[in-house]
Amino acid sequence: MQLTKLFRQFFDSEKAGGMILLFCTALSLLLANSAVGESYVHFWHANVGGQSLEYWINDGLMTIFFLMIGLELEREIYKGELSQVRHALFPAIGAIGGMALPALLFWLLNKGTAFADGVGIPMATDIAFALGILSLLGNRVPATLKVFLTALAVIDDLGAIMVIALFYSKGIVLLNLGIALGLFVVMLVLNRLRMHKLWPYLILGAGMWYFMLHSGVHATISGVLLAFAIPFGSGGPKTISYKLQSFLHKPVSFFILPVFALANTGIIIESGWTAELTSSESLGIFSGLVIGKPVGITLFCLMAVLLKVASLPQGLKWQHIFGAGILGGIGFTMSIFITLLAFDNPHYITTAKIAILLSSLIAAVAGLGWLAVFLRERQAPEPLLEEEET
Repeated sequence: MQLTKLFRQFFDSEKAGGMILLFCTALSLLLANSAVGESYVHFWHANVGGQSLEYWINDGLMTIFFLMIGLELEREIYKGELSQVRHALFPAIGAIGGMALPALLFWLLNKGTAFADGVGIPMATDIAFALGILSLLGNRVPATLKVFLTALAVIDDLGAIMVIALFYSKGIVLLNLGIALGLFVVMLVLNRLRMHKLWPYLILGAGMWYFMLHSGVHATISGVLLAFAIPFGSGGPKTISYKLQSFLHKPVSFFILPVFALANTGIIIESGWTAELTSSESLGIFSGLVIGKPVGITLFCLMAVLLKVASLPQGLKWQHIFGAGILGGIGFTMSIFITLLAFDNPHYITTAKIAILLSSLIAAVAGLGWLAVFLRERQAPEPLLEEEET
């Protein structure tokens, strides 16, 4: 199976980014529970322009992360694994199972409680962490498994984006939302008129972000909309979509996501925290990420094959799909992000963050161990498929 240069670049940056995320998370937890803990936590809540620094990271910098996710999703739809319906259906159906079963398990454990709004927390997969853990197996990982996990996580992120837009938007201000959507329409018109300069889209995108921020719809959605407004063209190296996606890989992987981790995992762990692990909130997150993800992904993929809707990718076995499903339980970035939208109570947020971190750690170790057993043979290097130039 041939890999494009952009996919190889994406995989390489994400796997390195995953290791940096792990380091930043450990560092943040260490600092938060050291002698400088209170100062460290207060730093992220320092007032900047009327809002906390953490707020600008989560609503500002993360919009750039969502822009890159949108560009990756667009590429997958036009030229990647999602461009052929039969190929796309397998990871797409798996992703649906990997979102539906965790959400169901969380809901069953938390319906009618104060934690019910957190149903979206265990639905997400962290691309950077999942691919970072997979990369530890080196050349034993077949290209089809890399592509499957990437497509699964990208579709998963799309699902998370839709959940954020539909269920975590509050107090809609119709005027500001209308202006934001109007700017999006202007960009679509520019796209149709074949405007292939990047700067008009970035300027209009910044305006769309501002009005979306004040509309009640979460501002990061503007990043995804901007991605689909930017002309894709042939998708080759000379297109602005390709150039922007290539440019964003390193700042997102090596700056934005690490800063997000530092700002949001500075958890002061108080005595008696282990008692919270048995709360319905924590159990909902544990069961969703550690059990619901691999079972939901594998079960839905199996149903798709049995119903002859899709076929198992060449070179993969069901043990590999289940292993990828376990890695899908690494929620981290998106799970923490949805936690911040779901709850206002700091105690609920802290409990959820601890459950997410522990669940993601269990998923990472279990997924790595499982695949290490079932991926024994080393794979031949994959030839690169050149991108179109125009």
